[in-house]
Order: sequence, then structure tokens, then C-alpha cells
Amino acid sequence: FNNITDEGAALLADALRVNTSLEVLHLWLHMITDEGAARLADALRVNTTLEQLNLWNNKITDEGAARLADMLRVNTTLKELYLRNNKITDEGAARLADALRGNTTLKRLYLRETNITDEGAARLADALRVNTTLEQLNLISNKITDEVAARLADTLRGNTALEQLILSFNNITDEGAARLADALRVNTTLKELYLWANKITDEGAARLANALQGNTALEVLLLVE
Repeated sequence: FNNITDEGAALLADALRVNTSLEVLHLWLHMITDEGAARLADALRVNTTLEQLNLWNNKITDEGAARLADMLRVNTTLKELYLRNNKITDEGAARLADALRGNTTLKRLYLRETNITDEGAARLADALRVNTTLEQLNLISNKITDEVAARLADTLRGNTALEQLILSFNNITDEGAARLADALRVNTTLKELYLWANKITDEGAARLANALQGNTALEVLLLVE
């Protein structure tokens, strides 16, 4: 395996300041910390071509997430940001959520396997009430309960951009499933909803089934274990 540290990330960041062709940069499964994330974020303040940045499985904490969030306030080209399996908590999620309120280009945000609880996820849900461009939100394997499922459901009643919502491997029960089902009755844009490996029983499945009778947008519903 490659083993890129902050030193290598900094060199790549410096190159991005002048490069005018690179669209995709994958730096996953490395040893990049907040220092490297900050250098990349600073570069993306001026870069106008990169559309996808993948930083899965590094050592980025809330500090690095905050620097990336600040970048999203000014960057106008990045469409996909992948931060799976980093050390990001509610604080980092909140900073990213605040950035989403003004960002008009990001389409995919992956925060799978971080350390986000209802507090941080609720901030993301609230941001989606005003964001008009994010199409995919991945929150697999966090610590999300019915409280945030309800907040997301309320958001989906008015949101017209989100097409894919991934909430698998969390702590959502029939109560949260029911709130999401109610949202599906009025939402006209969500195409994919992933709820596998939660705590949903026949009761929640029934509420979702009833909602599907009137929904004309959803194409994929995953409830497998």
C-alpha cells in the first residue's frame, strides 16, 4: 500500500494551486492528519477544476473538517467530498453543516463511519432545509437515532435536491421509520433511501409500505439486515 503523510499531501496541495486540469483526487487509506487536510483545503480555495476529493480512512479530526468546511464557503467547483472513517465528531459535522447553508456546488457528502451523534446529524438536517444542491448524504455507521430521523424527515418535506439518503447501521426504530414514511408521502425528489441494519420491525415496514402507495419518486428502498 502507498503511505502518504501530511508531507505528501502538502506537496499535492501546492500543485493544486496551479494545476488547471485535475478533476479527481483520491487519497484514502493514508496517514493524513488535520495538517494535510488544512493544506488541501487552502489549495481548494483557489483551485477551479477539482470536482472530487476522497479522504477516506485517514486521521482527520474536527479541526481538519473545519478547515474543509471553511473551504466549502468559497470553493465553487468541488462536487464530491468523501470523509469516511475519520475522527470527525459533532463539532466537525456542525462546521460542515454551516458551510452547506451557503455552498451551491457540492453534490455528495460522505460521512460514513465517523463519530457523529444526533447533535451533529441534526445540524446537517437543518442545513438541508436551505441547501439547494446536495444530492447524496451518507451517514452510515454513526450514532443516529429516531430524533434525527425525524429531523431529516421534516427536512425532506421541503427539500427538493436530495436524491439519496443513507442511514444504514444506526439506531433508528419504527418511530423514525414512521416519520420518514410520512415524509415520503409529500417528497418528490428522493430516489434512494437506505435503512438496512437499524432496528425497524414490521410496524415500521408497514408505515413505509403505506407511504409507497402514493410516492412516485423513490426507486430504491433497502431494509436488509
